[in-house]
Amino acid sequence: QVQLVESGGGLVQAGGSLRLSCAASGRTFSMYAMTWFRQSPGKEREFVATISGNGLYTNYADSMKGRFTISKDNAKNTVYLQMNSLKPEETAVYYCGAKTHYTSNGSGAYEYWGQGTQVTVSS
Repeated sequence: QVQLVESGGGLVQAGGSLRLSCAASGRTFSMYAMTWFRQSPGKEREFVATISGNGLYTNYADSMKGRFTISKDNAKNTVYLQMNSLKPEETAVYYCGAKTHYTSNGSGAYEYWGQGTQVTVSS
């Protein structure tokens, strides 16, 4: 069983930065690919970024490339999402998910989900 807890969300001005964290319980964190998604009210959940279990492979949604960075510290059982140059339309609840098989677009069935952290970008 793995529990995921996101943190680091908050209110930031447009153009600002935030770093989200997703801390996992359990001793098998390194076997899980981790993905960040986001969801705004009235919109479908959107893929943000993903990283393989060993941290060697990453991929991002096109609109995040060059601004967001996903990283994974298996010693700390934590995955991070550094978000720079944030835009008001990126206001959403950001979720992390864990699954055993890495896919470059984050597709597939997820075994574990966090509760989400709210990110609000003001204009």
